[in-house]
Amino acid sequence: MERIRWLYGFLACILIAILLAPLQIMAQGEFRTSDQPLVYYIPVEQEVERGLEAFLQRSLDSAVEEGADHIVLEINTPGGRVDAAGNMARALRETDIPITAYVIDQALSAGAYIALNADEIVMAPGSTMGSAAVIDSAGNAADEKAQSYWLAEMRNAAEYNDRDPKYALAMADRSIEIPELDISNEELLTLTASQALEVNYAEAIASNRAELLEHLQIDNAFEQEMEVSFAEKLARFVTNPLIIPILLSIGSLGLVLELYSPGFGVPGIMGISALLLFFFGHLIAGFAGYEAMILFIAGFLLILIEVFMPGFGLFGILGIAGMIGGMLLASFSTAWMLVSLGISAVVTTVVAIITFRYFGSRGPWKKMILTESTSSEKGYITNETRQELVGLIGQSLTPLRPSGSGLFGEERLDVVSEGGYIEQGRKIKVVSTSGSRIVVRETDE
Repeated sequence: MERIRWLYGFLACILIAILLAPLQIMAQGEFRTSDQPLVYYIPVEQEVERGLEAFLQRSLDSAVEEGADHIVLEINTPGGRVDAAGNMARALRETDIPITAYVIDQALSAGAYIALNADEIVMAPGSTMGSAAVIDSAGNAADEKAQSYWLAEMRNAAEYNDRDPKYALAMADRSIEIPELDISNEELLTLTASQALEVNYAEAIASNRAELLEHLQIDNAFEQEMEVSFAEKLARFVTNPLIIPILLSIGSLGLVLELYSPGFGVPGIMGISALLLFFFGHLIAGFAGYEAMILFIAGFLLILIEVFMPGFGLFGILGIAGMIGGMLLASFSTAWMLVSLGISAVVTTVVAIITFRYFGSRGPWKKMILTESTSSEKGYITNETRQELVGLIGQSLTPLRPSGSGLFGEERLDVVSEGGYIEQGRKIKVVSTSGSRIVVRETDE
């Protein structure tokens, strides 16, 4: 009875919590009335890359599904990948809901390009926008072809909302002078909030969301803020181009070391975890489907079959092809994935050689690899060697062809002649012993 009362009490608490939840939400003003305009805030923060692109696309889809009346991009980014920025700009243009780019701190490089593709730009006091030169992965200026493409994109973004393109071009090209803003040809254009307002690259300056909504003439708005989930944060980290070769190197190195260690231990866990992180991040970011992971697992199983059941290399070749194919399917850039695979192959080979050559018998590796051997010095004896028999003289009890029996004192022993045939009844002398082997020769002594 006591347990039943506790159960009823627990269920009652749950029921009360369910009933009170709507009242608490109403108290916090979380219910949207039918006449309230819905404003969607989407943070565009940190580096512009494919993970942020996936998050923006999800946020835009969510805003459309919930019938948002206005979308606000809260931009604070130093820039990032040109390809990701291009896809994000395309998604903004394809959205029918009005979009305002609210620069709360900085919209540099790809961030400036994204802001220019919004329907309207509002900047916070002290914020900046510009400095949009395209650079390669090494931090150097990109080649002429890439520069030409980027300048065309910046021009199109400016003209998309009837802005003077010369300012957008000056953000990406040092050779363009803007005398009215005292910008020489030695630096890229970066607009402050007041400068952007002056040259019509911003419609207003707003210190906070309330001032922003006042400028947008949206009253009594229901504000909905999109948040980056933990999975998306992890996906953004994992899909970073600099992280991909590191993950692949850890994964391949862990699996290689696991093949040379007994059981399943730290190297295997390390390798599988790194590869799972790789696929998880690319799945969440929307770059890969489950078919990529299935192909990779199938390739790994084929390699295991080759290791334990050799098949003239066929399973191994198919396994390697399957694993590489799975990674290529999961990648957002085939070229970069091939580079990452090359880097991981070199790192794995070098580290594995160093590990097995210089640390194979030290530290934890000593416990993984059997280095001990049996020897008579350590007490491992299969047959006792009787050294005291050497020099004894006896008689052959049987013919030695070359093996037979000999009598030494009162002890009968199995012997073998040193050379050829020895007749029965001849004197023989022990010349050497090794384990159970006793070697004799005929003597006249």
